[in-house]
Amino acid sequence: MTSLTRRGVILCGASCVLAGAAFAQSPVPAGYPGDYAKIVAGAEKEGKVVIYTSTDLSQVKQLTEAFRMRHPKIEVEFNDLGTNGTYNRVISEAAANQVGADLVWTNAMDAQIKLVTDGYGQPYGSPEAKNLPDWAVYKDMAYGTTIEPLTLGYNTKLLPKELVPKTRADLVKLMKERGDLLKGKVATFDPEKAGSGFLFHTNDLKNHGDKFWELVEAFGKLDGKLYSSTGQLREKLVSGEHVLVFNIIGSYALDWAKENPTLGVAFAEDYTQTFSRPMFVAKGAPHPNAAKLFIDFVLSTDGQKALVAGGLPAIRTDIAEGGLDAKALEKMASGNLKPIRINDALLEYMDQKKRAEFFRKWNQTLGRRS
Repeated sequence: MTSLTRRGVILCGASCVLAGAAFAQSPVPAGYPGDYAKIVAGAEKEGKVVIYTSTDLSQVKQLTEAFRMRHPKIEVEFNDLGTNGTYNRVISEAAANQVGADLVWTNAMDAQIKLVTDGYGQPYGSPEAKNLPDWAVYKDMAYGTTIEPLTLGYNTKLLPKELVPKTRADLVKLMKERGDLLKGKVATFDPEKAGSGFLFHTNDLKNHGDKFWELVEAFGKLDGKLYSSTGQLREKLVSGEHVLVFNIIGSYALDWAKENPTLGVAFAEDYTQTFSRPMFVAKGAPHPNAAKLFIDFVLSTDGQKALVAGGLPAIRTDIAEGGLDAKALEKMASGNLKPIRINDALLEYMDQKKRAEFFRKWNQTLGRRS
């Protein structure tokens, strides 16, 4: 059962309460601090956790249901605001001294760390941090929750398998040589409208330098198209309006390909960039104990399994065989995963001058007015 509220969506209602009531309150998990029971008791007294996010509701349904099964006294209010919407909402509410979020959770890693360093988060040392890779923990403040590859998506009916690029150099070569096939039919995320798209492109720039701009130039000459959401990219591929998209979120694309053979997914052989969805407790959170309880659950084995069930790859490597976790993805990418680390380097392009310079050159290289 699902119910709408003024602020968002409370996922899992009475049905989960009844199901959860069948289970006795679980003890403090092994390895957790001895006083963790106080957090549990405090969270139950608060009775609610509010999350601002960019993650699709369909992808967290099983996560929130699993949490409610474990903690039936705590409602989960899920507000899908998008990356830019979440960022702006957190800042505006803090300025008005009306903080609404307990947890902030988006895939715009750079924006997340910017919020944390600007004082919109509060410290919390999760007992699950030791089970995460070192690149996914930021100063006991923010925690990576997933590991998601960026891949190339293509229409299998329009792009012959032998033409599917295997490296970024192959992609540039294909765009330069096959204008007859690709003119107006290549797409990617819009860095100005999609916060995650900005992250993906600037990280490619860090890794490739001038070769990145060579790709952007070739893309511009093909009249490449830009979109703000993965759903739009999917629709254009399925319809055949587009032949190929790059830097598409691979966890989504792999699920689509299972349902529709028209969609193909390719991992780059030079390296596969991966991102995560950092989560942190908001400063001034109305329900701070519930926030801590939820973040620990997300990072736990059970929480990670629930994420996998919803289509998000687990950042942990101890998920049951058959689940899409870091180990399985590494195999799919032929050992070439290259995670974007959650550290201060993410702040480079959050500097306003650097952002402005990036967009100036982006538009200039595309042959468009800035």
